[in-house]
Parts: sequence; C-alpha cells; structure tokens
Amino acid sequence: MRFWRRPLDEGQIFIEHGRVHIIVERCKGCGFCVEFCPLDVLAVSDRYNSRGYHPPYLVHPERCVRCGLCEMICPEFAVYVLRDEERPATVGLFRETQEQAMGEE
Repeated sequence: MRFWRRPLDEGQIFIEHGRVHIIVERCKGCGFCVEFCPLDVLAVSDRYNSRGYHPPYLVHPERCVRCGLCEMICPEFAVYVLRDEERPATVGLFRETQEQAMGEE
C-alpha cells in the first residue's frame, strides 16, 4: 500500500510488540506457524530436534506484533509469544514512496 502523505496520527499510535519463544523439543515440524505468520517472523530450520523434526527459528524477531497466530495454530503448543514493548507505529513504505516522488519531480 502506498501513501501520498504522512498519516496525521503516525507518532501517536503505539503497536505492542512481542517476543516469540519456541520449545524446540515439543515441535513436530508441521510448519503451520511459519506458513500463517503474517509478517514472516519464523522460518523452518535445517537443524533437527531430538524427535527428528525441523523446528522453526526466528528470522525477523523485530517484526513480531504479538498477533498470536503462531501460538493459536500450533497443535503441539510449542510456540508462545510474550509481551516485549510498545513502539510507535510508522509507515515504512511512506518514506520510500516520498523519496521516489521527490526524485521523479
């Protein structure tokens, strides 16, 4: 999504971020948490756990917004998310779009 201007409340809205924890030995490597994460925080590991499955690992932990989808969809309860901190909401695409618009004019 591209914005032609900066939202007026950009600095006033805070988004709660989370810290994803994975219990590696409990994981059966189904990959549901990886597939359903909307921000691609997790990926399937090349390593094996003691059961012989590939558990997930954190690729982009800073992207987690504590939506809880990975937690809810895990059939083995191997993934859980704890509250990390609140950070101001920013529109990252805005800056790229603005720089492109300035360069074109």
